[in-house]
Amino acid sequence: MSKLDKLDKLDKKDLKKAFDLSHFDLNAVIRGAQLTLVGAHRALQNPAIFTNDHYRQAAIAVGAGIAIRLAIAVPLRGDTLVNGLDLVANHVLQVPLFLMTLMRYMTPTLDNLFMDSLRWVDMTYVHKHKHENPDTLRDMYYPNLSKLKHLDGNTQSGSTAEAVTMFIWKFARKAIISLVVFALSYVPYIGRLVLPAASFYTFNKAVGLGPAAVIFGTGIFLPKRYLVIFLQTYFASRSLVRELLEPYFARIYFTKEQKRNWFRSREGLLFGFGIGFYTLLRVPLLGVLIYGIAEASTAYLITKITDPPPAPNAPRSEIQEFAASQQVWKNKHEFLNLPLANLDAIHGDEPPSYDESVKQGSKKEL
Repeated sequence: MSKLDKLDKLDKKDLKKAFDLSHFDLNAVIRGAQLTLVGAHRALQNPAIFTNDHYRQAAIAVGAGIAIRLAIAVPLRGDTLVNGLDLVANHVLQVPLFLMTLMRYMTPTLDNLFMDSLRWVDMTYVHKHKHENPDTLRDMYYPNLSKLKHLDGNTQSGSTAEAVTMFIWKFARKAIISLVVFALSYVPYIGRLVLPAASFYTFNKAVGLGPAAVIFGTGIFLPKRYLVIFLQTYFASRSLVRELLEPYFARIYFTKEQKRNWFRSREGLLFGFGIGFYTLLRVPLLGVLIYGIAEASTAYLITKITDPPPAPNAPRSEIQEFAASQQVWKNKHEFLNLPLANLDAIHGDEPPSYDESVKQGSKKEL
């Protein structure tokens, strides 16, 4: 093969990779949005969900939210000023999402809500398949995950103070970047291209060159307000999903590269799941209540897109091997092709992979 042929083959491979949408296909996004409703329905079937401490705190938060709304609305009467502040606070800075997410680091209630819901999902699964051969059913998630060492926040640190600091720093950094980009969009002549360019950079990394180019071209003609809302909705939905998944990643250690691959493999579905709940979170004053339902629904999501975790007393090499194996979503095509009413059909083709005594002990705990 000549050098020219090799270069041509390499160019075609790079071009194909640039336009690869396999991790962000429309079917996965739609299934993710469907899981928003299915997961919420499953979570709300749990009779213990509204007895969780989160909802007692949420009631206080709703009351505080009403007071803050009234306090802000009284002095600001100019429509232009109010609309401008609303755009910056809710879409550029994402203040409501920041305040709801910060609750995770202040109190363990959201983590407890996730684990209680995961236990409920396991119990529901066992009950639904009680007439089937136990050896064909999947292993449980709650017993092993609940015994794994919990590390605070997405820093994988054991310090709550460090986790809070890292979270605030990450939010502040994103807020500063968003404000700078938003401010640059007002610069004469070049300002019109700033937001489309930012959208191109963002989506080129996430979904590839082709879709990013389409978004860039469309963004030039969109009014600034709608482009800001579009961009920040995308960022916020991704951030929301990452925070909702923290109870899982706080217990199973992934390297940064493994975690990046984990998200990329499931990106379309996670985006659909995130955008569904982000839309619901924007319901005035009730967003903090819906956040709790979103956390509970994430427990159901985990059982659809990951394998059951290893036993906490498993050899370190087995736990590392498990994390490495989760980088690719194994049952993606099978799960995406399931009818909506039959999402629990996947049991796993292989027999239980862990010690049967551990499995039986896990079932007793349920």
